[in-house]
Amino acid sequence: MPTATLTGVCPECETDLTVPPVTPGETLSCPECVLTLRVEAVEDGRLTLEMVEVQLRDWGQ
Repeated sequence: MPTATLTGVCPECETDLTVPPVTPGETLSCPECVLTLRVEAVEDGRLTLEMVEVQLRDWGQ
């Protein structure tokens, strides 16, 4: 029976995260440091998370 939630750790602030089922490639935000994270893999109810580099627009100012 699949688990209803998945767990992982924020690679930036090391907060334990519990999220509803997600699939690799989806993004979520860490509730603690508000970093955007991408789900790299889901294995046995554990998430492998990577930090998403946020590209700020350079408006030439």
